Amino acid sequence: MLKINISHYDAALISICVCLPQMTSNQPTSYSHNDPAKSRNQLTGEVVPAGFDFTGNMRRLCVDITQRHERMTHINMDFVAVAFSQTRKGVRHGVHATLTPMRFENGAREGIRNGKRYGAQRLFDYQGREMLYILKFYLPRFQNEPFLEKLMTVFHELWHISADFNGDLRRFEGRCYIHSASEKEYDRQMMQYAQQWLGQNPPAELFEFLQGDFKQLEARHGRIVGMKIPQPKLLPKAARVH
Repeated sequence: MLKINISHYDAALISICVCLPQMTSNQPTSYSHNDPAKSRNQLTGEVVPAGFDFTGNMRRLCVDITQRHERMTHINMDFVAVAFSQTRKGVRHGVHATLTPMRFENGAREGIRNGKRYGAQRLFDYQGREMLYILKFYLPRFQNEPFLEKLMTVFHELWHISADFNGDLRRFEGRCYIHSASEKEYDRQMMQYAQQWLGQNPPAELFEFLQGDFKQLEARHGRIVGMKIPQPKLLPKAARVH
């Protein structure tokens, strides 16, 4: 099972604030929710440390997108874990966000890689719900992009989620099954979706944190906190006896 950390971003390193237990089964874990006004971690239910909860705010943004934009309503954010990772350098080039599927093709729990059968590590929240995807943003790189580029990136990653919402990726026909024949055209479509969503007048407080760069966000809130989830590993499966 995957180990979950709530961390805060630092200019030099990620310092672990709270080390949270692994989700070892699909049975709900008991947590106290006596103070609903405080921000709580999506997976553990525990109170998030002081600071701007980047992953919590990003999750709220994604919930609105998936409920408001007609092309995204197949997504249920209760089963999508939102996390962040720190980039070693603040340069703009490189990965800004990723979507990791927790299942194989067509939602299968096992798949074949290089002739061997594998399963994937599984991730559950405190209520016993199994996550089907991990949506991860790379800071400060992502936050330092222009506002519309950031919003397009959110749509870009969400659109990778299968229309069947089964833990697999959306697969296009042909050899380039991830972005279709043209990633440029894919991004153009995602920019259109982002602008359509803005045209529906969502609450400004949902996306205002995307309107500045990382230093501005950090200066406004003191520090940035969020959830870190390690990359899931493929687990070899024993050969079946026929």
